[in-house]
Formats: sequence, C-alpha cells, structure tokens
Amino acid sequence: MRVGVVTSTQDIARQLPVGSIVVADHQSAGRGRLDRRWEGPPGTALLVSFVLARNLNPVLSLAAGVAAAEACGADVRLKWPNDLLLGGRKLGGILVETHGEKAICGVGINLSWAPEGAALLDQPRDQVLERLRVEIERWTAAPADAVLRRWRELSATLGRRVRVELTGHVVEGIAQDIGPRGELIVDGEAFVAGSVTHL
Repeated sequence: MRVGVVTSTQDIARQLPVGSIVVADHQSAGRGRLDRRWEGPPGTALLVSFVLARNLNPVLSLAAGVAAAEACGADVRLKWPNDLLLGGRKLGGILVETHGEKAICGVGINLSWAPEGAALLDQPRDQVLERLRVEIERWTAAPADAVLRRWRELSATLGRRVRVELTGHVVEGIAQDIGPRGELIVDGEAFVAGSVTHL
C-alpha cells in the first residue's frame, strides 16, 4: 500500500494483515526507538513498514537490521540495536513493535536528504524498496544463528568501547558480542535495551 502523508507507516500497518507493506512519501509524526522523532522533507527517504508474524524469528529486530543493511549495499554497517551506518554516520533505523500475533517492522532510510551529521544513500527509492522486500523475506525466515552470524559480520559496534544508557544507569566498556536473543554484551554484562554511543 502506497500512501502520501501519514502520521507514521507504523500506525497504518498496525491495522493490516500479516504480509502487508505500507510505504509513505512523508511522515508527520515518524518516530524511532525511545520515542525519538524521525523527520525529513517529503519524498526524500524510504519510509516503510512490513507486517510480519510475531513468532517468525526470535531475533526479528536484528534480522530486519541485516536485511536493511544488505538492501542498502556493501558499505553499510549496523550499530546495536537498530541503526544503519554509512561512513560512521547514521543512514537509517529500524523500529519493531509487537501487537498481538503481529510484528510491525518499520524501516527509515535517508535517500536524497539527511539531517546535519547524518548520511544519505542517494539511490532510487523503488529500487531500494524492492531489494529490502526481498531481504526482509529472506532474513526473517533465516535461522537465528545465521542472523546472529551475519549481524556480527556487519556490526560497527562489536569490539568497540561503548556507553550504554538506561534509565538511571550508565555503563561504559567494550562491546564484546551479542547473545542468542540479540542482547548486547558489554564487559560480560548483557543489555536487552538501552541507548548506545560509540566512544
């Protein structure tokens, strides 16, 4: 389903059956993780939500990240838990929300415009969307160990010193690995959520 201006593709996708895809030209209230805003001029980004089966993959968010990185090209890397990086700068992000038996996977990628300090892909939207559709199908159906292995290969986070911020709790250390459910392991401590800064 293609739409013009929406609050968020996630809001539309939530009402649709598994297998649906919503693409928008513009989001008036686009959002990322932790209720952060996601904004840009109309027609300058790929803004899409996929309606998936909730139990499809135990590491669905990481699988979506791998799919998006593969769709964008060989130079794109992943920052835990859900950012796409190009040249070390943010290119896009992934937001997975669960509703009943559905998982709504939103992907935003800067194509022809990016905020200051961010990256842009500069590729035609429909081409990126088609590659992403294929890769989402492929990686959400892949075994979890295959997803984790590929995520590690594409990671810009592992092996680096990072700061993890949770409510009232900040930890700095080396990002050593990701666990079987996609948790980030920093100096032996596992984090299932949090805001990560590369140091």
